[in-house]
Amino acid sequence: MTEIVLFHHIQGLTSGVTAFADTLRGAGHTVHTPDLFEGRTFGSIDEGAEYCKEVGFGEVRARGVRSVDDLPNALVYAGFSLGVMPAQQLLQTRPGALGGLFYHSFVDPKEFGEWPSGVPVQVHSMDADPFFVDEGDLEAARPFIDSHPEAALFLYPGDGHLFADSSLSDYDEGATRLVLERSIEWLRTL
Repeated sequence: MTEIVLFHHIQGLTSGVTAFADTLRGAGHTVHTPDLFEGRTFGSIDEGAEYCKEVGFGEVRARGVRSVDDLPNALVYAGFSLGVMPAQQLLQTRPGALGGLFYHSFVDPKEFGEWPSGVPVQVHSMDADPFFVDEGDLEAARPFIDSHPEAALFLYPGDGHLFADSSLSDYDEGATRLVLERSIEWLRTL
């Protein structure tokens, strides 16, 4: 089946991110989950942000980019929130990307240059997530989705940010089930 790299969010490689990856593995995919925080997890977004400030957001993203050095080029790049940064950078700059699964975040593709022709992506977020809606992700995603037929945006009712991580308080079981169903069905098309 498909080989996927799934980058964790700002609270680290939590048991919820691992459980999400395990569900994808259960559907027959190989899923790599690099630990960009070197074993650290954080109890809040603010604590994770403090760690990222200490080591540098650029360094965290660079760790993600370096983590695929020994992997094949034919990968699906996936990320939860902060993890979308290295996922999207790799999708746009490393030849051979099969596609992207971006959860809780989207970056204006101009940040990393051109979008590779025909490379599909799914973007999943809650429709009232203050990080996704108020910080510009939705504003960047809509025109991109409208101009790329291989791209899809899925908005779920609610305001949780990391709603697909079963170990966190924002977790929404019903929305996550739908995210996983859509992701797994999409992976079958690659």
